[in-house]
Amino acid sequence: MSQAATSHAHPTMSAVSQDTAGPADVLRVVTAARPRPGRGEVLVRVHAAGVNPADWKIRARGVFADGAELPFTLGFDVSGVVEETGDGVTLFQPGDEVFGMPRFPHQAGAYAEYVTAPARHFAPRPGNLDHVEAGALPLAGLTAWQALVDTAHVRPGQRVLVHAAAGGVGHLAVQIAKARGAHVIGTASAAKHDLLRSLGADETVDYRTQDVAETVRDVDVVLDTLGGPTWHRSLRTLRPGGTLVSLVPLDATFPHADAEAAGVRAVFMLVEPDHQGLREIAALTEQGRLRVIVDAVFPLHEAAAAHRLGEKGRTTGKIVLSVAS
Repeated sequence: MSQAATSHAHPTMSAVSQDTAGPADVLRVVTAARPRPGRGEVLVRVHAAGVNPADWKIRARGVFADGAELPFTLGFDVSGVVEETGDGVTLFQPGDEVFGMPRFPHQAGAYAEYVTAPARHFAPRPGNLDHVEAGALPLAGLTAWQALVDTAHVRPGQRVLVHAAAGGVGHLAVQIAKARGAHVIGTASAAKHDLLRSLGADETVDYRTQDVAETVRDVDVVLDTLGGPTWHRSLRTLRPGGTLVSLVPLDATFPHADAEAAGVRAVFMLVEPDHQGLREIAALTEQGRLRVIVDAVFPLHEAAAAHRLGEKGRTTGKIVLSVAS
């Protein structure tokens, strides 16, 4: 038997949907059926939903990576409260405050008042973060954690280069690498260098005026969030035996021969739901070793404006939709 925290007197909800691919204006608020949790799932009332580059890329092309087609609801980052649990769920109960990255890269529908997902796609919300901050953390935080800890195995004393270090993933990666005892180098415009140093960066590089390949040497790990020409520059910074973790697929333009000749490992990493990873990230925030920066907050009905801001590529940290108070 499932456990319900409230009655189902109102079986509908507000959600942001799109019927066609295109610019941000295709996003609109609709009334949709409230989902019900299946076996092993929880129903979460969404208080905040993070906005990520993946969202506007999916919106523009009109299809998810798994082929899910229009109409659909975007969004992967969630912070909220468990409303109902499906059969077999023991991890949470109604009333628990949680955060997570449900179902990625499949449709999760976080731009809505309610979402359902497997219980272990969530973890308890960090006690020192409000819902907006917690809603900004899962996708970017898990990406940084899985890239640096699970994939590159960053160790104390290693040199770690983070590209776009003031961005959503980057500003968290700087702090996670520092928490692992690494010497951290971050690239960003000069105006953001003070911020990077406050987050723990030991060195900063202004990508607008400096060539990182000429400035940085003997790096053990590079986190490349950009791809393209950055791949070539990144390889030149790595020592033999170093690791390049790219968040952009290593397509035909990637210099595989150069990587092999330099004796470095190059891998593409796609983030995945991770209950234990969420708990590790939450622990860092509660220890004061990881803080999430929220650049802007929009109400749910202004999702299009949030996308337009994000697509400018000038934000520091994350953009969040406030869904419920």
